[in-house]
Amino acid sequence: MRVIAVSTLRAFWERYPDAEQPLKAWYEEATSSTWTQPADINAQYRSATVLKNGRVVFNIKDNDYRLIVAIAYKLQIVYVKFVGTHKEYDAVDAETVEMA
Repeated sequence: MRVIAVSTLRAFWERYPDAEQPLKAWYEEATSSTWTQPADINAQYRSATVLKNGRVVFNIKDNDYRLIVAIAYKLQIVYVKFVGTHKEYDAVDAETVEMA
């Protein structure tokens, strides 16, 4: 998979340094994966939540943070849509949120 908007992840871990290693680990796992359907993600990440429109919510650092991505399975691209704290996540609609 190719991950789009790595700069968004980097900006987040600069604000929350304890998120750096978990986000880097997720990035490495995502870029070395070949997800072709939501079931592939659930097999790898039991705590991931698959939403409609190709969106997936990942728990980062033991659920301290949330990462929302949109996945184009045929193109093998993961688009970072949101990364934030639980409080920030609770204030957005995971199915429509876009990074500012």
